[in-house]
Amino acid sequence: MTYDTVVFDNDGVLVGRTHFDVLREATEETFTQFGVTDPDPDHVEDMTIGATPEQVQAVSDVYGFEPDQFWRARDSTVSGAQQEEARAGRKTPYDDVHTLEDLDVATGIVSSNQQETVDFLLEHFEIDGLFETAYGREATIESLTLRKPHPHYIERALSDLDAESALYVGDNESDIEAAENAGIDSAFIRRPHRHDWDLNVWPTWDLDSLDDLHDICAV
Repeated sequence: MTYDTVVFDNDGVLVGRTHFDVLREATEETFTQFGVTDPDPDHVEDMTIGATPEQVQAVSDVYGFEPDQFWRARDSTVSGAQQEEARAGRKTPYDDVHTLEDLDVATGIVSSNQQETVDFLLEHFEIDGLFETAYGREATIESLTLRKPHPHYIERALSDLDAESALYVGDNESDIEAAENAGIDSAFIRRPHRHDWDLNVWPTWDLDSLDDLHDICAV
């Protein structure tokens, strides 16, 4: 199979993941911004990772928040925390990212992280020139329904890149499912946090390094 396009997840694939504690503290800070200094820990956790529109509404009802305002503040605060991790050198690109410089295909990024975060990281690490398009999630409640495994953002990237034969590279099962939902092949990359991970999905390829894509795209 020859690919003319490769699209990548960002966190855990191109750059290191942000520690959960950092994300949780930023979410707690959002509650503080809205005058809640002792939120229920379960509510904080729900708003930190994997929040659904229904959960945002339920939490907002408990504390009297306006849901859209609360979620925009949450996204902005969490994005700011991730940007600070990058500036401090605690969130960095993987060493093999620059092997993509001579990968002779169209390239893009699709992340469930905020668009603000994706844009910042690409510019901060000076790797934005490696990718022709990059999608993160808008800072809206509605965007939560479009996260992977929904194929929405992958399909937008494929359209931008005029892809005829595409591959999506990720480090989560939702990435593999999103690729399948978009009707394209997938690759699961075995970063250190996924080295011995047992998958319940079946990617087209299993990678040890981004450098493996040179052989795959030449098949």
